[in-house]
Amino acid sequence: MAIRTYKPTTPSMRYIARTTFDEITKTKPEKRLVHTKKRTGGRNNNGRVTMRGRGGGAKQKIRNIDFRRNKHGMAANVVAIEYDPGRSARIALLEYTDGEKRYIVAPIGLGVGDTVQCGPNAPARPGNWLPLSKIPPGTSIHNLELSPGKGGQLVRSAGTSATLMSRDQGKAQIKLPSGEIRRVSEKCYAVVGQVGNTDHEKQVWGKAGNTRHRGRRPITRAVAKNPHDHPMGGGEAKTSGGGHPTTPWGKPTKGFKTRKRKKYSNQFILVRRDGRPFKRK
Repeated sequence: MAIRTYKPTTPSMRYIARTTFDEITKTKPEKRLVHTKKRTGGRNNNGRVTMRGRGGGAKQKIRNIDFRRNKHGMAANVVAIEYDPGRSARIALLEYTDGEKRYIVAPIGLGVGDTVQCGPNAPARPGNWLPLSKIPPGTSIHNLELSPGKGGQLVRSAGTSATLMSRDQGKAQIKLPSGEIRRVSEKCYAVVGQVGNTDHEKQVWGKAGNTRHRGRRPITRAVAKNPHDHPMGGGEAKTSGGGHPTTPWGKPTKGFKTRKRKKYSNQFILVRRDGRPFKRK
């Protein structure tokens, strides 16, 4: 896996940098494991725009990823490594001994022909899914559960991994990629290893058209709008705002805390992302 650059035959080609897709072994997905992605245009179920700058883009098929991996005690062979337009990581197509096929997020080192297992008796090898109580401390993990049986929710993007630090009294301490240290039940499952496609962050789209292909439309700067359109708009000359940055509806941004003080999950956070101990109120 590497980053490919191009000859500057056009101004935009001078800056474009993309992955080479060398690890991809299958170009078309399994028809039974995909469904059409419905376009929302950034609108919610009431028809109101809740996510600005969304629209257009290439058509996509959503791959049905198996985040639970509930076929315990049954081995599966890696049939192919595929591209998923809906996520930054690559996905691996597994075929179990009973003939069923499923997709999983592909970790580093997993290739075609390898065998993976799931369940409490599986060895702690990359790609295997087992409870935190069976994983040695200091191991890199991904696709981590927050509640037993709910399926992996954390650490699923390209190149990321969490670290199992210790276990005590039925709880495991996990250091997340953000730096946050969190307590999770030992009964929660996780996949051993680091998520693949580590060069994803080195990509450069290079031009506005590549961003439009991904369904992201341009957004007008707040200071360039009129006062009745945005609190930061208006003025007799060009300004950079002059006040604290806000949303179009007047809510402060850049440092304004939005997390609820009395949140249930506060009791599981030991260290915050910035390295400071989490203060419970």
